[in-house]
Amino acid sequence: MRKERAGVVFQEQIADHIYSLSLKAGFAKEVKPGQFVLLYSSDRSRLLPRPISICQVSRETGTIRLVYRIAGEGTREFSGLRPGDGIDILGPVGNGFPIADFKDKKVLLVGGGIGIPPLLGAAYELEHPVFAAGYRSETYLLDDLSARGRVLVATEDGSLGVRGNVLDAIRQEYQKPSELPDAFFACGPLPMLRALAEFAGEQGLPCYVSLEERMACGIGACLGCITKTAGVDGHSKVHNARICTDGPVFRAEEVDWS
Repeated sequence: MRKERAGVVFQEQIADHIYSLSLKAGFAKEVKPGQFVLLYSSDRSRLLPRPISICQVSRETGTIRLVYRIAGEGTREFSGLRPGDGIDILGPVGNGFPIADFKDKKVLLVGGGIGIPPLLGAAYELEHPVFAAGYRSETYLLDDLSARGRVLVATEDGSLGVRGNVLDAIRQEYQKPSELPDAFFACGPLPMLRALAEFAGEQGLPCYVSLEERMACGIGACLGCITKTAGVDGHSKVHNARICTDGPVFRAEEVDWS
């Protein structure tokens, strides 16, 4: 990973408080699905960068696409970026999904809320992707997802697709074990990931989860994004891992879900 000054190519609002930002980045060719970047505020009082998952990458044009939600003053500042502006960025950061191991397999990409965007990039590296997308009510990226694979949708208010959560949509769709995919790749809120990990374990299927956590340095130095793990870390000799450098993608059985 390296820090550079990225140029803004395009930005648009795609849903309430949700923005799609395209940046020209010199490291675009190095990006792997599931990795993220760190964006720096121009306000010197905001010392820490904001981690944002990479939604898509174009190695031909050297651009990356970020889809993010305004969650504070830092991301609110980013929403004001316009074509021609520049922003300091560090990337690509973290370990992504094991694409090579499942490239020709049927993979169900399970996303909840703002965890949906990073799965789009993974879909373009897989031959047989299927999506399961969960929303509260307002949807986004559905056209992008549909352009790459079949999409199962769940909304909490029942306005589209299955009424309920994303696991309700999965259980309704796959009622026979023989119909299930070969693996799950997932990103979203912790309760969703915990439920999916349990479901995958019951079915004896591999499941990889991208964990979301507040980060400080984003490069593994501060230990501010620790997650509990089932195994003992070889370096620290304790049951934890750093999401920013050891993850954000983990095998579901590596995570202590208690």
